[in-house]
Amino acid sequence: MIAKKSAEDKPKSCRIDGIGITRDRLTSRGGLTFFVKYMMNIGILAELERRFGCLRKNSKGVPLQEVFKQILCFFFDGTSRHLTRFDALKRDEGYAGGIETAPEDMASSHAIKRFFQSFNPVLIWLFRPLLQHLFIWRLQLERPEAVVLGLDTMVMDNDEAAVRHGVQPTYKKAKGFQPLQLTWGRFIVDAVFRGGKKHSNHGDTAAKMILHLVAKIRTGYRGDVPIVLLMDSGFFDQKLFDLCERLKIGFVCGGRLSEEVKNYVAAAGSGFAEYRKDAQVWDYLEFGHKLASWDRYRRAVFCRPRYEDRQALLQFARPDTVIYSNLGMGQWIDDLLKAADHGDWLSADGLIGLYHGRGRDELVFRSLKDFGFEALPFKRFTPNAALYYLMLLTFFLCEAYKVDVLSDVVGLKAYPTTLRRRAVDFAAKIVRSGGKTLLKVTEAVWESLTIPTLWARCGRPPEICWD
Repeated sequence: MIAKKSAEDKPKSCRIDGIGITRDRLTSRGGLTFFVKYMMNIGILAELERRFGCLRKNSKGVPLQEVFKQILCFFFDGTSRHLTRFDALKRDEGYAGGIETAPEDMASSHAIKRFFQSFNPVLIWLFRPLLQHLFIWRLQLERPEAVVLGLDTMVMDNDEAAVRHGVQPTYKKAKGFQPLQLTWGRFIVDAVFRGGKKHSNHGDTAAKMILHLVAKIRTGYRGDVPIVLLMDSGFFDQKLFDLCERLKIGFVCGGRLSEEVKNYVAAAGSGFAEYRKDAQVWDYLEFGHKLASWDRYRRAVFCRPRYEDRQALLQFARPDTVIYSNLGMGQWIDDLLKAADHGDWLSADGLIGLYHGRGRDELVFRSLKDFGFEALPFKRFTPNAALYYLMLLTFFLCEAYKVDVLSDVVGLKAYPTTLRRRAVDFAAKIVRSGGKTLLKVTEAVWESLTIPTLWARCGRPPEICWD
């Protein structure tokens, strides 16, 4: 048998005999340097200063670009959700060097709080055109044949917070905010920050959001691209359906199980068809339906699953769903989808597949909560809204950065925590040599992350036209 070595048997060179202080500039967030370089080269910081330049009243204090950069890095880093974190960062010269900021320009938590409190409702709305502009940028890069958008609300739980303006009871039985958000794939492309009691289709917010974004897509990307909007039953509204048909876009929306629908389904007997996806099977029935307040019939698909987690469900225990749509009814959107090679979406199976694909929106919301936080720090609504939109903007940039720079390092479906542990949280040393400032990492990090490749990609990101 081989005797186990004790701690005393270790070579003296491996032992740590004491502690001390180094004057070297070190950072444990070496990946932030690459993200800062990416932001600078796409021009987002200069654009933020241009849009929100009125926030700086005089030349004293931290430059506005620096404030935005430090806030975006704060969200991207994700170490803390407390604004007092900025006080610790202000004393960390290594962190300042890593994000290319002079130590005297590092903002304190008090400066950051004053910054958010200086926003007014008019300035808050300037974030939405910026998000939409970034959305068109990604559309122009990926050039999809069809644009599928998801409309839904996200509850931000602030239940344990003290009195907060806009924190109200939500449908999840917790007090908080409930912003309305529009998603495209992994991106949140538009949002309206709202109080918790605002239900899905409150007022005309959803209608205006659809109207403006469809116009953006057709003027900024392609006028003939087919657009399909996915919604849950919270948006089951004749006015929204009429708007979609006037805009010549498709919609797939969950509906209410009225007594009329239940009676029709019960009378159908064995006239159900079958839809399969992986191990799950649904029985469905397709028909036309018109509520008393509607002026026309619309396509409806009633479906119920046979299994739940591979467990067969009894007939009376199956959750029923009814889906309404204008796809496959001979409208202009049908011709656009056929031309884009998505004619399969016009079938009943295609409608069910699209509606069930709404689950991806929930994954985006989960990813956003993993990236940021739900409990917002301010007592007033406006500074909380500003913080929310900057968190949303950083999340969009994080997803774009993942595609443009980190595609070989982390998977596109990776959650922000995985991205941070893999591509942000590594040690680096900042040195001055030959008149240049260098970021040095270990050989293991250099090879595992292919640092030269990441550096080159950050220096040449996809260009954004800010005109």
